[in-house]
Amino acid sequence: MSNPLLDFSGLPRFADINNAHITPAVDTLLRENRATIKNICNDHEPPTWQTFVQPMVDANERLSRTWGQVSHLNAVMNSSELREIYNVNLPLITQFYAELSQNQQLFEKFKQLRASAEFEQLSPARKKIVENELRDFRLGGAELSADKKQRFLQIQESLSKLSSQFSDNLLDATNHFSLLIEDAEALAGIPADVLQTARETAEKDSQSGWKFTLHMPSYLPVMQYADNRSLREQMYHAFATRASEIDNQSDSTNWDNLPLINEILALRQEAAQMLGFKNYAEVSLAPKMATSPQQVLDFLHELATKAKPYAEKDLHALEQFALKQLNLSKLEAWDLAYASEKLREQQYSFSDQEVKQYFPEDKVLPGMFKLVEKLYGISIVPALAPRDIQRWHPDVKFFDINDSNGQLIGQFYLDLYARATKRGGAWMDDAIARRSIEKKQGIQSVQIPVAYLTCNFSAPVCINDKPRPALFTHNEVIVLFHEFGHGLHHLLTQVDDLGVSGINGVEWDAVELPSQFMENFCWEWDVITDMTQHIETGESLPRPLYDKMLAAKNFQSGFQMLRQIEFALFDMRLHFDFEPHGSQTVLQLLDDVRKVVAVVIPPDFNRFPNSFAHIFAGGYAAGYYSYKWAEVLSADAFSMFEETASDGVVDIATGSRFLQEVLAKGGSRTALESFIAFRGREPELDALLRHNGMAAA
Repeated sequence: MSNPLLDFSGLPRFADINNAHITPAVDTLLRENRATIKNICNDHEPPTWQTFVQPMVDANERLSRTWGQVSHLNAVMNSSELREIYNVNLPLITQFYAELSQNQQLFEKFKQLRASAEFEQLSPARKKIVENELRDFRLGGAELSADKKQRFLQIQESLSKLSSQFSDNLLDATNHFSLLIEDAEALAGIPADVLQTARETAEKDSQSGWKFTLHMPSYLPVMQYADNRSLREQMYHAFATRASEIDNQSDSTNWDNLPLINEILALRQEAAQMLGFKNYAEVSLAPKMATSPQQVLDFLHELATKAKPYAEKDLHALEQFALKQLNLSKLEAWDLAYASEKLREQQYSFSDQEVKQYFPEDKVLPGMFKLVEKLYGISIVPALAPRDIQRWHPDVKFFDINDSNGQLIGQFYLDLYARATKRGGAWMDDAIARRSIEKKQGIQSVQIPVAYLTCNFSAPVCINDKPRPALFTHNEVIVLFHEFGHGLHHLLTQVDDLGVSGINGVEWDAVELPSQFMENFCWEWDVITDMTQHIETGESLPRPLYDKMLAAKNFQSGFQMLRQIEFALFDMRLHFDFEPHGSQTVLQLLDDVRKVVAVVIPPDFNRFPNSFAHIFAGGYAAGYYSYKWAEVLSADAFSMFEETASDGVVDIATGSRFLQEVLAKGGSRTALESFIAFRGREPELDALLRHNGMAAA
């Protein structure tokens, strides 16, 4: 097939894809999909799963897979040409799905199917899909009048463009800043591997010295280790003002995201009211576990009440330490990470940099794989040539997951290292979802799921001309486990209907359960010992150092929890009781939230909302609370391993139960039903508080 984006016979053909393929592929699939929809609508026979639902599933999956490859490349191999083509086609994709969700004929056919005798014969998974479709049609504007449908469609297209622009602005602003340091004395305290990467970055630009950027592997170590306070301040200011009106940008470029934020919020509010909701928060919660914005606000305020006393103790201890040991009479925002690291070193006699030497990539990955292999009875192996596996970058790895019988059940790409063409953060996305497919002569087979796992860690470097693997901080190991948990949710599903297979159909505030669940294992001795080896000595992590890490596990946990609650409350308030273009600004609302829950107030120039991509360029609008909501579920689920395991927490029987009742079920039933089936009861808050060193009151 000449266009690789229209080849669905196997894995994506990344090496064959070029920008010229994108628009023709999108045009072809949109034309074919519209023809399929027209045929379905013109069919006057009573709708059945095979004649009505299945043809749409098949057509929409092709479009989803093609656009998924384009979106993925735009996120990990961004270029000006690809970005332009992506942004030209994005409105076309948005328009198609918006039209689909407003199609009155399709909506009526789903209602007919729901009321038919066949519905009662459908599997629970397919019943769930039908119910989800009916809900989504209502949320998509299917019940609006013709003139309102047109306006609703315009809103969806505008929101799609604005979100893409927000993401582009943030990436451009992040990439635009760099700081070249030529005086080695100004770099005191910064680890050698970070300095080596900075030197290589400068050399790539034909410069001498050390070049630092706002990408996390460069920015965070400076903030955490640089003794040079003015350097930390300069880096913090650049990071905190990204994509804002005070960003350090060229005169000809406008990357300010604040106007986009105001427009996004206004459009979301308008769309919500068109659908009969009071605010966008109610729209966002319609398909989630939480039942109302007030329930979420109450949940967050309850957590804040429990966490704030601990955060205040954290701050007092840090201020006293900074005054007495660092001669800092006032802690500024650019001092927090630095002073915290020094305090932790003093209290627990270790540093992140010391621990990092024990977590090389070539030990962490096999250790993580060994854990899930034991828990779930699977095996994970690098895919072997000459399989037709094409990668978008030489650093990308590809793995097979096999069941206990050696049968292939899933595959995933792993893209670990930061680069200028990749957007920040870490994420999992699906490349291919599990589903039952019919081949020739009516033979059914299962489509193997495939996932993308993407991080932004430091790449391997050469120290004294000696190459060595990438080293991960313990926090980066936790991030890796988190994303792999998402991946396992997608890859280990046993549901064969696309709409509720893997993460599909899972309530957004429960989708973080498997990912945050995996994080807990990063603190278990019997897990850590299998994924550590000192980069110089070859020794495993010493038990005394592990004990110090464990003692420090909840170091500043009050700080960390309040920070997440602050973001979640800000997000919910923005979409609940904030008036876009009203008398109060976005920054003033954030100040109000901070007055209630924060113990540390950032400087006035901080423009956090302008880089809050989760809610303005991702899927977390009025849903950022999901991290804390799901953390309650994950902590409670993990506590069952603590209760049942006789030696450590890697209990095979409990792992098998978690696999069967949570991971395997995907979205085929509600998240609460899956949790109760695993845990035997509804979730409780106590485990989360205990895991964070906070006694349950």
